Amino acid sequence: MLSLAALTLVPQLSLQAAQLKIERADGVKTWETSQLLAHPLIQTIKVSEDVAYKRAMSYRAIPLAALLEGVTAQDHLQAVATDGFAAEISAAPVVQPKGSKAWLAIEDPSHPWPALNNGTHSAGPFYLVWTKPLADDIGREEWPYAMSSLRVLASVSERFPALLPDPKLAAENPVSKGFALFQKNCLACHRLNAAGDSQLGPDLNLPYSPTEYFTAGFLRQYIRNPQSLREWPQGKMPSIPKEVLSDTELDQVIAYLEHMAARRKAGD
Repeated sequence: MLSLAALTLVPQLSLQAAQLKIERADGVKTWETSQLLAHPLIQTIKVSEDVAYKRAMSYRAIPLAALLEGVTAQDHLQAVATDGFAAEISAAPVVQPKGSKAWLAIEDPSHPWPALNNGTHSAGPFYLVWTKPLADDIGREEWPYAMSSLRVLASVSERFPALLPDPKLAAENPVSKGFALFQKNCLACHRLNAAGDSQLGPDLNLPYSPTEYFTAGFLRQYIRNPQSLREWPQGKMPSIPKEVLSDTELDQVIAYLEHMAARRKAGD
């Protein structure tokens, strides 16, 4: 049987053993927690409105661009968390920020971060945070925590053509706008037409689209506040307030889902 002293060391040992993999076409670079904490560019930053903790936080962090030498604004990033969350992030605001700045926050085993709302774990060991996020319209899905890997990939459209709406649609069409919003706000947790890398949420078009089994009003209510329709202690889908998706933007996401349901039924 482990002694009490040994048990208290278990969380710290797991943090010390944490690794972040940065995967690129030319290979994989693995960073240990200790290496990142000793990085010459590490500094203490303050985040005024932290997405995970919903309050001001301070972190030991490295500018993310410093770990992505050679990555261009045309590249695409995917941050994968230990629970299957896979955030899709354009590399542009990381490597060419207008005012916001991406940071890799590293949890120091000797100074662990607080537990999140569920009380079982912190946002560590690695967390992508932003300072001045409004400057580049950084959404909350672009703050992935409990990261295990960061991948440099082709765009979502190139990797997953099954997600594409009808190519005849103009860029200003609500469906096209909905597709862009779906990538930013939904693809981190959901697949569609079996396309996507997330393992967290259900597919949103197979076997049916939620637009086919929810009435319009209830679908909007469910997206805004899932627990108001399905009270489920283990439910992980967060509420999506108007600050994240305006009513117009929500209508555009639903227009995309309706469009993709029709394409599936048409066999396209």
